[in-house]
Amino acid sequence: MNITDAAHKTVKDYPGGSEALAPRIAMSAAVLRNKVNPNNSTHHLTLAEASEIMGVTGDHRMLHALASEHGYTLQATDAPSVGSIMCAMLAASAAKGDLASILSQAMADNRITPNEAADIARACAAVQAAMTEVGRHANAQAAGPVQA
Repeated sequence: MNITDAAHKTVKDYPGGSEALAPRIAMSAAVLRNKVNPNNSTHHLTLAEASEIMGVTGDHRMLHALASEHGYTLQATDAPSVGSIMCAMLAASAAKGDLASILSQAMADNRITPNEAADIARACAAVQAAMTEVGRHANAQAAGPVQA
């Protein structure tokens, strides 16, 4: 998804749409709709406005789309809310297994199609997310009380 579509969907999917979101960011609903309309070339969302929208909505599709357009993926760095480091590591191992399976299937004919490449990229992102979760658990444990 590109950043223009991500901005449009973020506003559209917010409960109440632009009518409910606009007052929370001190903007009129009509201006907000124009700024996120993919077919409008006269109004543009600023980075500050995009950041404010993400802060209010909790929807980070614009951030992920921007990172993706430049070849990056993002992971949250806050502490995990549930689970254990062992569960996170097992989930990461499962994600690696899924990636290996996807690669095996893709390479069965000794070529990778664009759809297979997209599947591989998604599986790689899932592995990265799972490994980041392991790190989040480790950081949370290191910051917590010392265990005897």
